[in-house]
Amino acid sequence: MLGSTLGFGLMAIFIRLASKTIPTWEVAFFRNSFGFLTLLPLLVLPALRQPRPAAAFAASVRTDQLPRYVVRTAIGIASMFCGFWAIAHLPLAQAVSLAYSSPIFVTIAAILMLGERVRARRWTAVALGFLGVLVIVRPWSHAFSMGSLVAVSAAVLSALVAIQIKQLSQVDKADTIVFWTYALWVPMSLLPALFVWVWPSGITWLWLVATGLMGTVGQLLWTRALKLGDVSALTPISFMQLPVVTLAGWVLFDEALDGPTLLGAGIILGSTFYIAHREAKLARQQRSNAPSEAVEPGN
Repeated sequence: MLGSTLGFGLMAIFIRLASKTIPTWEVAFFRNSFGFLTLLPLLVLPALRQPRPAAAFAASVRTDQLPRYVVRTAIGIASMFCGFWAIAHLPLAQAVSLAYSSPIFVTIAAILMLGERVRARRWTAVALGFLGVLVIVRPWSHAFSMGSLVAVSAAVLSALVAIQIKQLSQVDKADTIVFWTYALWVPMSLLPALFVWVWPSGITWLWLVATGLMGTVGQLLWTRALKLGDVSALTPISFMQLPVVTLAGWVLFDEALDGPTLLGAGIILGSTFYIAHREAKLARQQRSNAPSEAVEPGN
């Protein structure tokens, strides 16, 4: 999880560096393209060990839910663009702090879309998380900017993506979900990028390659961490991303961390940790009380 946190933190830094010379849509396209190139060998390698590699690979990524993947990917692209735009235009600490509010919106979306029940303690955590968002955004003060709402929009859209992945995982394997996500991400992010295209040059190519590489490495390590350990134990480690990007913002971009952002980030992180802790506890209870239902993400 610490490696994953470092990977995502470095991705944010490289996005910021690349965005100095090329548009956000283009950064998103190259992140997806180089990320797919990083991931594809890992998906293909197991099939190469089979007697009929092509057939084995085709079987591993076969799905009957392609229309749902198109919808999931379109929302994911919108979330990615909002998140990348926030990283490029807001202080890094503020953009990343607001990104951590996504589990708050996931809880609400799970109630509305999956029919999950949430009791008073998690509702309290959600309410406190919203308070943290308001402290950072500060809609009542002169410090408010529409850019902060773009970062919040990224968190909301990311929550919708999380719910869709939960639904897709009831039928498809993880490798199938990952393959179709990237396979659709690349062309869907290319289309808007063509309207604002600027050919990268010099060191910008390095930032773009590193963005795709670090994003994919972060995802793979995050998935591996959740297989090995408890979500509630691992979530606090992921919060190390905030000091990493805050330090980078200060050293590389001359950004200072203001008091309200620090306070709001603390509230959001505390809320997110409690939500993760409760979900992990409920998942353990479900596995022990009803093993046959534990594999049903919506239950």
